[in-house]
Amino acid sequence: MKTYSISEAAKELNLTVYTLRYYDKEGLMPFVERTASGTRVFKESDIQTLNVIECLKDTGMPIKEIKTFIDWISEGDSTLQQRYDMFIEREATVEAQLEKMNKTMEVIKHKRWYYKTALEAGTEAIHKKDETEIPMD
Repeated sequence: MKTYSISEAAKELNLTVYTLRYYDKEGLMPFVERTASGTRVFKESDIQTLNVIECLKDTGMPIKEIKTFIDWISEGDSTLQQRYDMFIEREATVEAQLEKMNKTMEVIKHKRWYYKTALEAGTEAIHKKDETEIPMD
């Protein structure tokens, strides 16, 4: 069975050692074993769980809620429904984020077209009949 040191795990996950230590301090890694001297030893399953933690973090889930999820894992099958429901909620959150980002991309593409055609014409006056340049910030 392959194991990883904290620095190897950090590299595998594209995280810093500091981040993994922070996760441990926050109780997100109760599954990670330690040697007699206290050195963390990461297994492949730990890396997979940390990937899920990163996924949840990427959705905007607060560390406190991720900790609850980790606690549910530790509790076993009695929390399957809570974990399932949590992922349904996360899915809805990500879908809303994607919708917002798609709208943002539409604006960016439009403004890119606007400026490209203005550059090609040497003036943005070509757009004055169609739209007014409004700052988007």
